[in-house]
Amino acid sequence: MSLLLRSADAAPLPAVLWPLLFGNFVIGTGVMVVPGTLNDIGASLNVSVSTAGQLIAAAAAVMCLGAPLLASVVAGWDRRRLLALSLLWYAVFLGISALMPSFGSLLVVRILTVVAPAIFTPQAAACVGLLVAPEQRGRAITFVFLGWSVASVLGLPIGALIGGTLGWRAAFAFVAVLSLVSAVWVWRAMPDGIKPPPLSRAAWGEALRSPALMLCVVVTLLYSAGQFVLFSYFAPYFKAMLAITPLQLSLLFAWFGVFGLLGNIFMSRHIDRIGAPRAVMWGVAAMALSLLLWPLGTNLMMVALVLIPWALGCFSSNSAQQARLVGIAPALASGSIALNSSAMYAGQALGAGGGGLLIAQHGMGSLHWFALGGLLASMAMSWWATRQRPHVSGSPATRLL
Repeated sequence: MSLLLRSADAAPLPAVLWPLLFGNFVIGTGVMVVPGTLNDIGASLNVSVSTAGQLIAAAAAVMCLGAPLLASVVAGWDRRRLLALSLLWYAVFLGISALMPSFGSLLVVRILTVVAPAIFTPQAAACVGLLVAPEQRGRAITFVFLGWSVASVLGLPIGALIGGTLGWRAAFAFVAVLSLVSAVWVWRAMPDGIKPPPLSRAAWGEALRSPALMLCVVVTLLYSAGQFVLFSYFAPYFKAMLAITPLQLSLLFAWFGVFGLLGNIFMSRHIDRIGAPRAVMWGVAAMALSLLLWPLGTNLMMVALVLIPWALGCFSSNSAQQARLVGIAPALASGSIALNSSAMYAGQALGAGGGGLLIAQHGMGSLHWFALGGLLASMAMSWWATRQRPHVSGSPATRLL
């Protein structure tokens, strides 16, 4: 995988980005372990699938609020300590989660667990600019976010397989061990003294008043909500519609993840050439294509084919969004990326909550149409955002805008 650090016409990225990539892999695996084990959680704790799905909605709501609030709280922290401690927190509370005897207790601990993703992902992205040269920024950010794609290739299907065979508690414990390993790696590899400049109240106000930044954040909200209407319930959906086994579900997640990784690798290598707004539009359009073709998925093979465009755009579009925000206003990256992470998690909460209501009232047959609506709205908003000028003092438009 060393080719990921180098493209044909660019200098290699620094090796310190690897522990950040692995950290995002662990964070992503821990976030997606609930969708992957939703069937077993519901059966083990005697709750319905739609009720179990509220674990996703509640956690996403906490991450939504926590990302921008915690960005201010931890602004002055050394990133080596902050990132390592957030992963250690993740490990401890994932381990505690595996011991919870009821849905109510699991929900409370899950809310505490996801403080770590609210910190790690946006703060890892925000400190990348201090670790690489400016001309490498877009490629470096998308490289670090490959961790989420790798989580979909390996973490999600392995978690789903462990959950389907040994139970959801074993899957949570597995991610806890990975998080402990990641904390040690980050601690050993990250240099001391990495402290992105803290955002003042005036800087937060500048970010919030920027139409270009805020419209990009809304883009993320819309495509996240659209995806998670259906993605949150993949496990029960495919079990109900196709009667697939845990092994088949794990393989389907792995298939999705492989193409997610390929999409993100392509994005990482070419985003500086094609530009972030165009890359975002392509990614969201690919996901929308899958949902438009969703009724064709009448068997496992057809579902696998229909999922390919969705997978290609799923993680790459978010990586491109991060680069887009940094390109609009590099000095406001800590705040804008935190807001973007907040929007991503808010979309997950809205999508998972809305999907649960749709399942409870109408079943699963209409989920993909609501998902498609969110993605089309996101494409329209992205088109509008591209036509806005930055209006951020000291942050002229770059080619990533």
